[in-house]
Amino acid sequence: GLFVWRLKGAGTRHIPCHLVHLCRAANHRLITFQYFNFLKRMYVTQCNKDLSQRAKPKSDPVVSPFHELQQLDQEKKVIHKISPVSPVHHPRPETSGRNELGEGKSPAESEASATAARAEPREDRQWKEMKLRLDELPGILARLSKIKLTALVVSTASAGFAMAPVPFDLPCFLLASLGTGLASCAANSINQFFEVPFDSNMNRTKNRPLVRGQISPLLAVCFAASCGVPGIALLTLGVNPLTGALGAFNIFLYTCCYTPMKRMSIANTWVGAVVGAIPPVMGWTAATGSLDAGALLLGGILYSWQFPHFNALSWGLREDYSRGGYCMMSVTHPGLCRRVALRHCLALIGLSVVAPVLDVTTWTFPLISLPINLYISYLGFRFYRDADRSSSRKLFFCSLWHLPMLLLVMFTCKKSVLDKEDKGDLLGKGESRGRAMEIRLP
Repeated sequence: GLFVWRLKGAGTRHIPCHLVHLCRAANHRLITFQYFNFLKRMYVTQCNKDLSQRAKPKSDPVVSPFHELQQLDQEKKVIHKISPVSPVHHPRPETSGRNELGEGKSPAESEASATAARAEPREDRQWKEMKLRLDELPGILARLSKIKLTALVVSTASAGFAMAPVPFDLPCFLLASLGTGLASCAANSINQFFEVPFDSNMNRTKNRPLVRGQISPLLAVCFAASCGVPGIALLTLGVNPLTGALGAFNIFLYTCCYTPMKRMSIANTWVGAVVGAIPPVMGWTAATGSLDAGALLLGGILYSWQFPHFNALSWGLREDYSRGGYCMMSVTHPGLCRRVALRHCLALIGLSVVAPVLDVTTWTFPLISLPINLYISYLGFRFYRDADRSSSRKLFFCSLWHLPMLLLVMFTCKKSVLDKEDKGDLLGKGESRGRAMEIRLP
């Protein structure tokens, strides 16, 4: 008992020492609430090791959480019933009757019918050859020969025939017009035959007969040959060899020079203008049998007219031409395209002034044609200045009526054959008088 009492006395004696040590430690470091909390936890774990924190297990729910989520999803979902749509193409009565009677079909037969029904729309989407009908053949051949362009070519050749200073010959006029039209059909058909892979990339030409497969290439070549050979023969034998030679040269120039040059150089526009300038020259030579200044004047007017006409047209088709791989001024040289169009609009005024100088028309022709020439020149200047689709469209549509109007005014102001004959008679009389005076003189 004395030993225990001594130990307790010693413990009580050491208590003030522990307090002093704690105060010294507090002076060295800051004691915070977290530090006191840490000391409390250490005391609990060391002195009361039997004390442990036990987590009270949760009671199992009556319904599983997965089942509760399913119920919530079902409450949130809103089901909309879609009424069946009736088919657009109703089945035939025979098939419907067979379906009603054949309810007891085997599953293999039903699967075969289902696969056949699925295969039908796939076949419709595939490329297949279009069958040629005889009633559609005239329209296809008209589009193959570019009937509108051919009509323009024949009309310009007729204008050249009418402007010739000779009496009008109806059979010769009909033969010349028919031969020129056949030659134009042949040239246009061969042009489309060569340009099928390029026309298929352009929106403007993707519906042509050869592109769509409405006509075979062999039939197109046969049609071109059946038009070109009789056309040149009519011009050579029925009219004169000079006109036939010009027609053959024009077919060669259009198919073998202009067509491949469209993908090589912008010089194709100038070559194409020469192709368009030859038909009125052919009309003049068909009437006169000679190639003189009047024929060259008509060819010059058609040559200059084509630049504002085609340049304005190609300006709105630049995307198509670039997609098709054509080398056009509007795509590669837009500034030059506008300058050339304006330059040749002004050239039409100068050519109109030259006409009476060459004794083709009277002096009233430059005056009467001046307003329409000034108007197309103004639109050409607008196209050069603005360089937009609106100005190019206005210039193009103006060129459509400008050429017929100019040729009509030129025909009304044409010098009559009687005036030229009277002038020739006067010159002949003057020459005879001069010769008589020379004879009388010693």
